[in-house]
Amino acid sequence: MKTLVLKNNFQMNMTMLPNSFVDHYMANANGEFVKVYLFLLRHVEDAASSLSISMIADYLNNTENDVLRAFRYWESVGLLRLGHGPDGGITAVEFLRDEEENTCGDTTDFSGCASGYPQDSIPAQTPVAPVTEFRSEAVSAPVESSIQTPVSNAVPLDTFRAQKEIKSLLFITEQYLGKTLTHTDVDTITYFYDTLHMSADLIEYLIESCVENGHKSMHYIQKVAISWVENGVETISQAKEQAAAYSRNCYTVLNAFGIKNRGPASSELEYINKWADTYGFSTDIIQEACRRTISATHQPSFEYADSILTKWYECNIHHLTDINALDHEFQKERSLHRSPVTKPKNVTRNLNNFERRSYDMDSLEEQLLKSN
Repeated sequence: MKTLVLKNNFQMNMTMLPNSFVDHYMANANGEFVKVYLFLLRHVEDAASSLSISMIADYLNNTENDVLRAFRYWESVGLLRLGHGPDGGITAVEFLRDEEENTCGDTTDFSGCASGYPQDSIPAQTPVAPVTEFRSEAVSAPVESSIQTPVSNAVPLDTFRAQKEIKSLLFITEQYLGKTLTHTDVDTITYFYDTLHMSADLIEYLIESCVENGHKSMHYIQKVAISWVENGVETISQAKEQAAAYSRNCYTVLNAFGIKNRGPASSELEYINKWADTYGFSTDIIQEACRRTISATHQPSFEYADSILTKWYECNIHHLTDINALDHEFQKERSLHRSPVTKPKNVTRNLNNFERRSYDMDSLEEQLLKSN
């Protein structure tokens, strides 16, 4: 019997993803974090792979801070271990295996079935995948109302994972604020997580965005957090959209009023939010109201602009064409109620303003002769 010669023309070019990752980690992770994990997993077996934070960010259409948040998240749940250089930059990433994965019957080398464990509890033999090396690059520090409906998916505070996430948040907050947290600061971060039910990655983005805008006061950060919850902000993408809308609306009004080099005051911000959120006006309508305010008062007046926009809101104005139609109706109604003006008749004045008399000269002469 002749032997068979086997020839393989099919190359196995694929990335193996552990089932435990899908079963126990993916559902609770931010979608952008999952993309970063999968991208790292794709390159971990490539011995010639040389990545940087900026390369990952460009490929995934994210910011470098988004990539760093993903790294810290996967480190907090025990799937990654980060290596740091002397300058604080991330130089290496290790994939870790959960220490209880064997109890789940999962022999995959990258992750386990239970939620994250503290880094110091991972045995020395846990690194099971090659280290993904990074080119050295400095990692710069990122920069009372009632809540009706809690949002997001923060886990109960008494669970091990929640305690680990809180611990990670406290450490990250200290890095952002550049100080040791007080007891009040710790209580505030816990309040965001446990009472407002904000996820850990959303809290981190909250602190980062506030610090980047020059606000390190925990009282200010708390006001922003409550505002996000009241407006239904549950994810980082929603927070970014709200921040963009806030900047766009404020810039439109301040620029239309000629206000430079300052942000809106609290009372002015209330008007802006009222016009944009409560009334639902687009920026072009708000800008038109500001233009008419300047034309009428020759100075910025949020009160006058509010009177214009309130009238438009009551008239169900939705587009600039609706404003033109409203102006036309106003002019038409005004012309109908205008009283006609009658011009006085020209009266010819007679300087001899007395009644003229007629005389019979023959009769007068006869009377004169008789009298003689």
